[in-house]
Amino acid sequence: MKKTIIIAEAGVNHNGDLELAKRLIEVAANAGADYVKFQTFTANELVTQNATRADYQIKNSNIDETHFEMIRRLELKRENHQVLINHSKNCGINFLSTAFDIQSLDFLFSLGIDLFKIPSGEITNYPYLKAVASYKKKIILSTGMSTLADVDNAISVLLKYGAKREDITILHCTTEYPAPINEVNLLAMNTLKTAFGIKVGYSDHTMGIEIPIAAVALGACLIEKHFTLDRKMIGPDHKASLEPEELKLMISSIRSVELALGDGIKQVSSSELKNINIARKSLVANLKISKGDVFTKDNLGIKRPGNGISPMRYEEVLGKLACRDFDTDELIDF
Repeated sequence: MKKTIIIAEAGVNHNGDLELAKRLIEVAANAGADYVKFQTFTANELVTQNATRADYQIKNSNIDETHFEMIRRLELKRENHQVLINHSKNCGINFLSTAFDIQSLDFLFSLGIDLFKIPSGEITNYPYLKAVASYKKKIILSTGMSTLADVDNAISVLLKYGAKREDITILHCTTEYPAPINEVNLLAMNTLKTAFGIKVGYSDHTMGIEIPIAAVALGACLIEKHFTLDRKMIGPDHKASLEPEELKLMISSIRSVELALGDGIKQVSSSELKNINIARKSLVANLKISKGDVFTKDNLGIKRPGNGISPMRYEEVLGKLACRDFDTDELIDF
């Protein structure tokens, strides 16, 4: 059975609070996610002092602040990373964090992180891509706001500086919070897979759980989804995130879809075997037939059960002589 990797994206929904971050780890582990993921950055390295916030960041926050001030407020302190790594281990879930600058990449590498997630905003950041590739670890490349050419260029840089194609997973993504359903374009996953011959997954920013479930049915090998303790909390990403019970339902639904996908071989399943004779039909006598009578369209019927001669042999039986007497509804035999 195919096992979809599920990343529960805590992101910055800890609001700069270590205890809240720990609680998010516990929720992700309880829901059955494979990874819980945060974000690692330094405001001074990420954004200029006069950068503007995205519309969704303004809308989802009641705080009057600049982009720089928001980023600085949501920083995950360096000293808290090991605490969260240890807490994740104790909860039985893998820890991840996305770095948004090269210094943060190096910091995560120093912590022994063995899977690096490249966020959509860094797909055109040549030095950043070069640094990720140099670690020679597994890579997840998110492709929001990108054309096929952007993805091609990013992969070329990764391969040039040490990444292996088999270690890269591409995530289709729509970078808006929440993402409009009519802009999701899930079929683009197939385009990415065909174009690059690389594993594909889906990073979801829509409201609800149906789109990531559909992505798994379409072949996504990895799903990333934001979650929060409460969508009413103040912060840029809370409103486009799942609450704990929704996260649990999404993951359990994905696991059910995985079971349903099967191996693709069309064959009779174990549970179906007992129903074949009940649901299928056999050739029967429509009325009493005497030995030596000719089987005709009038006296030859087709009814359940299916443990007699198959109706697929109907034309073969027409015109033959009955080898014995048959009562009405009796299965025909020779």
